[in-house]
Amino acid sequence: MENKVLATVEGVEITQDQVENFIKRLDPQQAMQYQSEEGKKQILQELINQSLFLADAKTNELEKSDEFKNELAKMKDMILTQLNVNKLMQSIRFEQSDIQDHFKSNLKKFSTPEKADTSHILVDTEDECLDIQKKIAEGELTFEEAAKAHSKCPSKEKGGNLGLYPKGQMVPEFEAVAFNMGKGEISEPVKTQFGYHIIKLNEKQKAAEAKFDDVKETVTKDLISLKQREEYTKKITDMRDKYTIKML
Repeated sequence: MENKVLATVEGVEITQDQVENFIKRLDPQQAMQYQSEEGKKQILQELINQSLFLADAKTNELEKSDEFKNELAKMKDMILTQLNVNKLMQSIRFEQSDIQDHFKSNLKKFSTPEKADTSHILVDTEDECLDIQKKIAEGELTFEEAAKAHSKCPSKEKGGNLGLYPKGQMVPEFEAVAFNMGKGEISEPVKTQFGYHIIKLNEKQKAAEAKFDDVKETVTKDLISLKQREEYTKKITDMRDKYTIKML
């Protein structure tokens, strides 16, 4: 596709690609505002404005100023630093067998943990729990109605529902009960650091062991990240031994 020239400023071209690339660098939500023809015209005008500032800077010989030279030196240092980091990151190498070994060593990490979908009612005392349980058992209130009326947890607005979560997310006392209930079962009072809970199990999903072929891409990315951190740390250690650091 032809890269159409949309304008020139002092002989310097501003092209369609420059407009598109400017939009791509914006925050996605902000970029949406400039996808129309009118929006692209606004971006073109902004690029023209920037080119005018550049032309004016050259006319006024700002390149010869100390401010420019200082900023250029800073940019040079930043670019050199980033190039060195990028070179290190790109030097990472490993074999196919390393990916499989990483998978086997971290099988739990890549597998799907046991999950539970529970609702709860949180109050301050065990007596309150027992009173609410009685009302639910006698049909005076449904669990959801009781949660909305009595729970001090923000989940009361959803009838006490906490949604689906993996094992290990809630406090141990809560999970010890939640993950050992039957679907639809309502617990006895459960004490935690937050107060007293009545728990209802809505659904429970079994843990599923990952298969290598299904998660190979994820495992590879995780291994790359791990090796990059290791190489970065090793490089830092080597440089600290090689170069002089003085804390002032």
